[in-house]
Amino acid sequence: MSLHKKKLTLFAFFIITVLTVTAKTYFSYYVDFSLGVKGLVQNLILLMNPYSLIALVLSIFLFFKGKKAFWFIFIGGFLLTFLLYANVVYFRFFSDFLTFSTLNQVGNVESMGGAVSASFKWYDFAYFIDTIIYLFILIFKQKWLDKRVFSKKFVPVIMAASVALFFLNLAFAESDRPELLTRTFDHKYLVKYLGPYNFTVYDGVKTIQNNQQKALANEDDLTKVLNYTKQKRTEPNKEYFGAAKKKNVIKIHLESFQTFLINKKVNGEEVTPFLNKLSTGNEGYRYYPNFFHQTGQGKTSDSEFTMDNSLYGLPQGSAFSLKGDNTYQALPAILHQQQGYTSSVMHGDYKTFWNRDQVYRHFGIDKFYDATYYDMSEENLENLGLKDKEFFKESANYLAKEKEPFYSHLITLTNHYPFTLSPEDASIDKPNTGDSTVDGYVQTARYLDESLEEFVNELKEKGIYDDSVIMIYGDHYGISENHNKAMEKLLGEEITPAKFTDLNRTGFWLKIPGKEGTVDKTYAGQADVMPTLLHLMGIDTKNYLMMGTDLLSKDHNDTVPFRNGDFVTKDYKYVNGRIYDNKNNEPVTEKPSDFDARKQQAEKDLEMSDDVINGDLLRFYDNPDFDKVKPSQYKYEPGPKGQEKK
Repeated sequence: MSLHKKKLTLFAFFIITVLTVTAKTYFSYYVDFSLGVKGLVQNLILLMNPYSLIALVLSIFLFFKGKKAFWFIFIGGFLLTFLLYANVVYFRFFSDFLTFSTLNQVGNVESMGGAVSASFKWYDFAYFIDTIIYLFILIFKQKWLDKRVFSKKFVPVIMAASVALFFLNLAFAESDRPELLTRTFDHKYLVKYLGPYNFTVYDGVKTIQNNQQKALANEDDLTKVLNYTKQKRTEPNKEYFGAAKKKNVIKIHLESFQTFLINKKVNGEEVTPFLNKLSTGNEGYRYYPNFFHQTGQGKTSDSEFTMDNSLYGLPQGSAFSLKGDNTYQALPAILHQQQGYTSSVMHGDYKTFWNRDQVYRHFGIDKFYDATYYDMSEENLENLGLKDKEFFKESANYLAKEKEPFYSHLITLTNHYPFTLSPEDASIDKPNTGDSTVDGYVQTARYLDESLEEFVNELKEKGIYDDSVIMIYGDHYGISENHNKAMEKLLGEEITPAKFTDLNRTGFWLKIPGKEGTVDKTYAGQADVMPTLLHLMGIDTKNYLMMGTDLLSKDHNDTVPFRNGDFVTKDYKYVNGRIYDNKNNEPVTEKPSDFDARKQQAEKDLEMSDDVINGDLLRFYDNPDFDKVKPSQYKYEPGPKGQEKK
């Protein structure tokens, strides 16, 4: 009997595994995840939330006997660790957590290999030390194990205690964050209050519910959304309505661009001298410095989706990857049907990335110039694909051959995480923040700025520029909050949650032929671009379903919702459950009189948009101003300069 006492019992191995997986989870909370934990209650919740699901899952294996039981507990602990670590790596890159929806995007990983590898850290071995030790014991030191059967009558007690702990955790969470599971859109809230493992279960349930929503949707659901969006619609500005009718439209997508770079100097040099000029209002552009991205996990694809549909991306995954077979009333199709536009997208990556070759067909996009249309020689590549200067040079030639009027969308690549650039392409010295991501971002942003200037000059030389509407915008943030310390060095100020929200400004530049430029401080987001452009074209929007409102309208709605449920207005912002004054980013002591109405509107916007996408509600809509797109009529053949990527 004394011999058994010196051995590792199954229950002891269970307890140790629970504790070590929990310890790694705590490590991730304070080292890798930015959860915004404040106060005694939230710290207590954080201390409590990993245990319930870890113990519940691992307790199942206490029913097994002998060596098999040890191995099952080990495998269970390893899988939980793997889930945790996968979330850590994903969070470092996307500042978000893995969902079942994002697993549909694993095909993107191959093209983003450099970005993913840059997310690994030297201390990551800490997540797997216990795994190595346990594996060594199970293989080489089995004599240390007490293989007697654990009394099965105690297993239900452990399971019941785990479930009770979960509900206690949930009660604390609901007391601090009411309606946590029904109203919130922010994954960080859910992980902070429930832990990463319970979040995965929650996400699985939500994914099943969302997948069922399409089958259960009906015309009544559509009517509710149409009534809501018609109430939001604003009348166009008479001065601008029709001002750009049948003008060519060139939409330039600045990868990962944030407007804190505008007029920013590093080592005495302007980071973006050309965009600085466009931002003065003296170069014929209306510059919107208070223009925010509204993307979620889909990042670039979300920005494309929102700009062309005036709908928001999904709370999990990308609408491009998940809802590629939906019915849409997208901007390219509307322009074609109303004014005979041809449409194209140009991008130095392959057409299957983000499922674009499928989704674009549902948008009614006529031609997709993907990587097979460009010279993808090794010297022309950087990071994820074609360098911006090479991309713009070749794209200008394609634009010159487009049938007019055309609507063309150009997507840049070089200014993408992890922001690498060869020395011969770098024209500004890096800052010295000690963070390679932030330091590299300055160099790639300068390269993007130079590329844009060369492209504009090309358009002028080809006679395309003067009579075209030019739209320039940043698609999403480039620097996540994981790099706040380096950003504080770069900007010389503290990055609070309110300040980080300010950094989500990505800018919008709009050139309207025949109209003067200006700096327009209107608060707006990507959902507002589609109604703005339609009114510029002289197209009546009363029968189109859109969440945004016309930027040029005197009645423009300046509440800008974010995908996580936060929002910003011209006077204040709502971030992580708190209200901050825009003037000083200090917490507001007295709730603004319009706060409840604006908060309700932000939540309603997101809910209604999700209903449209998940329920595929536009399939029920017989819009008198729109004929449904037939995706089978669109096919994107590979170009002459390369082979299609399989």
